[in-house]
Amino acid sequence: MTAKLTLAVHKLTSCSGCQLALLNQGPALLDLLEEVEFVHFIEAGITGPDKTVDVALVEGSVSTPDDLERARTLRRNSRLVVTMGACATSGGIQALRNLADGPGWKAAVYARPDFIATLATSTGVAEHIQVDFELWGCPITVEQMRHFLRQLRLGVWPRPEAEKLCMECKRRQQVCVMVTRGAPCLGPVVRTGCGALCPAFGRACYGCFGPSEQPNGDSLANRFAGLGLLPDDIARRFAAIHSHSPPFREQYRRWQRIDVREVDE
Repeated sequence: MTAKLTLAVHKLTSCSGCQLALLNQGPALLDLLEEVEFVHFIEAGITGPDKTVDVALVEGSVSTPDDLERARTLRRNSRLVVTMGACATSGGIQALRNLADGPGWKAAVYARPDFIATLATSTGVAEHIQVDFELWGCPITVEQMRHFLRQLRLGVWPRPEAEKLCMECKRRQQVCVMVTRGAPCLGPVVRTGCGALCPAFGRACYGCFGPSEQPNGDSLANRFAGLGLLPDDIARRFAAIHSHSPPFREQYRRWQRIDVREVDE
């Protein structure tokens, strides 16, 4: 094995959920510290934002001018940049404002909207700087992170997870909630990574881990219509967490334009 990897964990616009997932490992965190050295991780009380590191883990979307500047700086200071979580990979929940009248909302909420420093959109980090690897999820899992870091230390380039969630359900011998309950599950177009957590409890997948490889959104959306969902409900299903990812954004826009009477026909 190589020497310890030096890591920096940077937070842009986000809820810190992925950072907490990394911290909430219990005793396993001590094992991780034998393999890596954190030189910047404010959530853990370690500050060094401008230090040069092997790997920069980035949580959060680029939503403000400050986010953009910090993303460019950390890119210069890092050998590898890895985005972690929905916000950093596709803009996250806050990217929902890309689908609405953001300036209008800001003017309605704030007495002096000109004081609010924000970009026109909320986007993933890769739209602004080179990203070497993406860890999808909302939030990421401890297993994801540990597997990724272990592969790096072994000198093996990690392989991105792109398999569909439905395959995970089959491996776990879980009953399909869409077939048996008519639940509008995103499993057929979402990548696995969570262990099919929601279907394990009889709930439809909400798409926390983003679009899978070659997702057939048209087919799934048509199936949702067959289950009785109205166009607006179908659009919202795809827009929940990864609304700015191209496959889901396409379905949102498609079904937002459809009148209820067109579905009935």
